[in-house]
Amino acid sequence: MAVKSEPTRILILGGGYVGLYTALGLQKRLRANEASVTVVDPQPHMTYQPFLPEAAAGSIEPRHVVVPLRRVLRRCHVLTARVTAIEHENKTVTVEAPDGHIEQLNYDVLVVALGSVARLLPIPGLAEQGIAIKTIGEAIYLRNHVLSKLDEASSTLDPELRRRMLTFTVVGGGFAGIEALAELEDMTRDACRYYDNIKPEDIRWVLVEAAGRILPEVRETLGVWTAEQLEKRGIEVYLSTAAKSFEDGHVVLSDGTEFDSDTIIWTAGVKANPVVAESDLPTDKRGRLQATATLQVLGHPDVWTAGDVAAVPDLSRTENDPTATCPPNAQHAVRQARHMAKNIIRSLRGGTPADYYHKNLGAVAGLGMHKGVADAMNLKIKGYPAWLFHRAYHVKAMPTFNRKVRILLDWALSGLFRREIVSLGQINNPKEEFERASKS
Repeated sequence: MAVKSEPTRILILGGGYVGLYTALGLQKRLRANEASVTVVDPQPHMTYQPFLPEAAAGSIEPRHVVVPLRRVLRRCHVLTARVTAIEHENKTVTVEAPDGHIEQLNYDVLVVALGSVARLLPIPGLAEQGIAIKTIGEAIYLRNHVLSKLDEASSTLDPELRRRMLTFTVVGGGFAGIEALAELEDMTRDACRYYDNIKPEDIRWVLVEAAGRILPEVRETLGVWTAEQLEKRGIEVYLSTAAKSFEDGHVVLSDGTEFDSDTIIWTAGVKANPVVAESDLPTDKRGRLQATATLQVLGHPDVWTAGDVAAVPDLSRTENDPTATCPPNAQHAVRQARHMAKNIIRSLRGGTPADYYHKNLGAVAGLGMHKGVADAMNLKIKGYPAWLFHRAYHVKAMPTFNRKVRILLDWALSGLFRREIVSLGQINNPKEEFERASKS
């Protein structure tokens, strides 16, 4: 029997939940010279997205919600580049480096963990006026932008312009939208104490959701309770209402409501990274890779996948619904990645991969400082206990001991000294002053 002289080349596309945890599992279990692992991602870090709203609101230092890939993946090669094409027939992946050069990577085993991107609808003005909150850059921008609008509104004498500056719109009533809305509203309310001419009632927060309820991840009664709590805080909640236009910051809703807003936060859904739909791998009607319960791509045992980009059968529900797939959340992504790393090792050593099975434990959301909602382990939890549960769950899930400690310290310091209410808006245009000086 011939012995393979070169280590197996494992290529991991994506450095998010799935990519990071798969690489961590592989580097822990691989024997010397058994395989080489390369991780490709356009960013040099993994972002723990559930903490982005708190980073945007100033409860957590933004650098602490990202995990440097090169620091934790010591036995892997990390390549900072964007995947542009997958050709499995030739076992090649095309990537584009930050300097613009194109490179082709070869592999023996492929892990597709490209995740999801924001799902934009053809709404006039959305691309120009809107911003998502899926990256640390977007979270930092939103924090500075929102606080800058308070500064600008405090200084203007035009009442219409002031109203526009103090109107903030969030589109999408899922977890991402509700948590971002609640945390940022909490921050603006807290900031009002430092402005003589801005009161909490001057600030207008608007939530727009096309469905008839918010937080579909929890039972309906908790969604109703959450909507009521938001309205008690003065937040306007529009359900069963679609956004029709955002042109020039003028918001038009399907029920005829119109208003001006300088801030449009778009959280109305995600879609699988479009690179997979353009590849020669099988995808479903939603553009996700068709996966087996072992986390292998259907018909391609040397290609593995998990997370938002994959349609993985949910074995905890397939008895009642044969088409059920795992929901695209961090809970499944992390567990799938750990399971996939073990399966890849089994496969490399001639074993049989095991099926992925995990019964959803529930969902939890933070609604600002000391407020939350949770539907977990068949329990309905509201208010302060849910907020504690939210923080405990996510600090446990945060990768690396280093980041867990930093997050805990951030929370302790923000509780002791209150969060920082200052805009660093200059970082959005850092060369402005330099260019102004060059013209003087």
